[in-house]
Amino acid sequence: MKLSFFKKSIPTLIFLAVFSVIGITVFYQLLSVDKRLKIYNPIDVNPRLVDVSVKNVQKNHIISDFALTNQNGETITNEDYKGKIYIADFFFTRCQTICIAMAYNMSELQEYYKNDNEIMFLSHSVTPVMDSVPVLKEYALRKGVIDGKWNVTTGPKKHIYDLARKSYFAVLDEGNGDENDFIHTEQFVLIDKERRIRGFYDGTNKEDMQKIKDDIKTLKKEYE
Repeated sequence: MKLSFFKKSIPTLIFLAVFSVIGITVFYQLLSVDKRLKIYNPIDVNPRLVDVSVKNVQKNHIISDFALTNQNGETITNEDYKGKIYIADFFFTRCQTICIAMAYNMSELQEYYKNDNEIMFLSHSVTPVMDSVPVLKEYALRKGVIDGKWNVTTGPKKHIYDLARKSYFAVLDEGNGDENDFIHTEQFVLIDKERRIRGFYDGTNKEDMQKIKDDIKTLKKEYE
């Protein structure tokens, strides 16, 4: 009788074993699903950082077309960053406060990714009249900027300030880019290959620099 009961139980035991294996496999697959970075739209950002003209946009936000002049007097546009992941910031060469740490950290990131052709850097001067091409060139040499990897740029002030407020959401939305307008921010902004914002970081903070590296690693998996 016991033998008969055992024989009847074999199919049940096999079913339970197979079900357990499948269940465990599915469980671990769910755990191993790649994390994706958030895609930021204006609605997701502190309203004080977003220009009123785009404040209610809920999806499909991308960095606007731009045309700037870099440390070599070359025109740099969004086409130069096509198909690239890049980190953007806003600075000025005479800054003796947060910009010192920001420049150091950007230089460290440039060194870390110097052999990675997918990663680039873009700095915008918030005092473009004072930061002429010769001034930017001297600054770039001091900071170890690698041509073609990191563009340190100047351009029309309103264009740069519009980028800061309407594209990157890096500074408070006060001011209109005129001669009395001045912005100052420690933000580093991570942009993906589709010109979308994927992260904001404190450019003066070492822990945030490690977070950028971790987030770039995660972001690159989306393109594998």
